[in-house]
Amino acid sequence: MALAVLGLLLVWGGWVIGRSPYLLVRLEFARQRVAAGLDRGEATVDGTRWVFAMRTADRPEAPTLVLLHGFTGSKENWYPLARALGGRYRLLIPDLPGWGESERKPGVALGFVGQAEQVAAFLRTQAKGQPVVLVGHSMGGGIAAVTAARYPQMVSKVALFNAAGVRFKDNAFGLSVLAGDNPFAVHDAASLQRYIDTVFHVEAAKPAIPWPASAALIDKRRADAAFEQAVLDRIGRSEETLLPGEEAARIHQPALLLWCRQDAVIDASALELYAARMPQARKVLLEGCGHMSLMERPHAVADAVVKWLTNDAKE
Repeated sequence: MALAVLGLLLVWGGWVIGRSPYLLVRLEFARQRVAAGLDRGEATVDGTRWVFAMRTADRPEAPTLVLLHGFTGSKENWYPLARALGGRYRLLIPDLPGWGESERKPGVALGFVGQAEQVAAFLRTQAKGQPVVLVGHSMGGGIAAVTAARYPQMVSKVALFNAAGVRFKDNAFGLSVLAGDNPFAVHDAASLQRYIDTVFHVEAAKPAIPWPASAALIDKRRADAAFEQAVLDRIGRSEETLLPGEEAARIHQPALLLWCRQDAVIDASALELYAARMPQARKVLLEGCGHMSLMERPHAVADAVVKWLTNDAKE
């Protein structure tokens, strides 16, 4: 009987995956979330459905860290860092509206300003009335900068990792964006590999995506192409492009700026450009990693965050 039931489950599982191959990706993400000790949450904020990962802290008085992902990213990018941080802090890790599992409203492509407004609304409902430590990566770093500058009562401290929003030294990625392209676009196996090779410097950190999960991911990125292009038009080629750097001069909260020297997306020269506007910021430049610092060097990033928050608490 047990073998018969197992056979039926395998057949059913094959049928489900055949009809929805992206389910394999979702199942892997769920596995990673559980391994990181995170729970799944949902909330509707001002009419928009958010999905997020979360974890309580070991100590009730510990600060809340809200982690914002980058362009084409999702909450899952933060899971290695969440594991490295352990239970030191309460964590809220959302999929930003339009990305991951959170709601994407037709015709709405949110840039730095729109997402900052959305994040502020999310904080009002999910931060339990307390200011948070807002941490952003890449596009999420630009969003975090605008949020911290415009909603200082909600953000006690801000950390920017490999953050967009300043005119960094020219590189192939930046020039491609300025030319109107989407250098992150994925439409086949070769472009998926190129995308991974661009954002990761550490070979061992590059995710292995076997077929058929790879095919499902490629199909999803094809379907997302117009949305990605619309968002990139806002954050990379509009009046909003350099807004995070401009707003950074209004950030007076304690801050952390963290980059990797080998970042091929947001060149490490961006670190000093932000630092010039945020003289209070602690600066960390890691060696031997690229754009995905939070996945390539999660323990080094966690150490930097813990030292920053611990030293700030003592001062």
